[in-house]
Amino acid sequence: MRALFVDANDTLAAVTDKLLRTDKLLRTDKLPVGINRNPSIKPDDLPGLLDGVEIMIVDHTAVPTATAAKCAKLKHVVFLGTGARSYMNPEELAERGISVHTIKGYGDTAVAECAIALMWASAKSFGEMDRGMRQGNWLRRDAVQLTGKTLGLIGFGGIAAEAARMAAGCGMKVIAWNRTPKTHPGVEFVPLEKLLADSHVISLHLLLNDETKGFLSRERIAQMRPGSILINTARGAVVDEDAMLDALRSGHIAHAGLDVFTVEPLPTGHPLTKLPNVTLSAHSAFRTPEASDNLIGAALDHCRRIIATGR
Repeated sequence: MRALFVDANDTLAAVTDKLLRTDKLLRTDKLPVGINRNPSIKPDDLPGLLDGVEIMIVDHTAVPTATAAKCAKLKHVVFLGTGARSYMNPEELAERGISVHTIKGYGDTAVAECAIALMWASAKSFGEMDRGMRQGNWLRRDAVQLTGKTLGLIGFGGIAAEAARMAAGCGMKVIAWNRTPKTHPGVEFVPLEKLLADSHVISLHLLLNDETKGFLSRERIAQMRPGSILINTARGAVVDEDAMLDALRSGHIAHAGLDVFTVEPLPTGHPLTKLPNVTLSAHSAFRTPEASDNLIGAALDHCRRIIATGR
């Protein structure tokens, strides 16, 4: 059984090499794991790359069902992250006998740190002042003091739990809402309407699926506390982007800190790039050495299990 990492960037290729050097099972001639060191491949490249390959490890390349159908031996897709649905249709692939495996928890701390960093940058208008000073303008902006303020977490998994821990350490009150009931030390779970109305900062931590697409709708944005801060390190599509833009322009949302977008990479000239009250990062919340080690280690664990059990 063969496996191939089809779109490895330099960082992930190096981590994969490092971990494979210590893995005798996956390095034997009978069970090789290859690395394609070209992160810019297109979906049409996949059939040629995957000739004779049963397991595909994929980071960010779209896998259309029709393209996967041309990969005769392909039986397993190991997606590096949780958001496979943004790049492929797992149900359609399953109908063709191709299983999709995702990886949770590898970057909880890294992504939570990014959410907290975006919260601070948004509260203090660092991005706007930085841009102004580089243009020779001595911009001074009033800031939000976050100590004693309320952070509302929408969706509560590992990342939100880490964000709650960090925010509590900053002296913030933490409330949360989750689609299924949960409890967590130091976090008060409240109805969604109360969270929207009471939170000075709202941070999104929802997986993207049919139920959560557009979850933060125009109606729900209108229910948010006026002048609040919105943080999104989940997926761009969980927010009604047009409604968010309108709320940012009106000041109903005072500032947004965004690591994810409906279209990625964010197009040149996108309205979000023209608003002073938006802080942007390029879907990089998970990009730390520690998270990369965890991510590739988990992907290789999937390969071990597939090789051992066939599923």
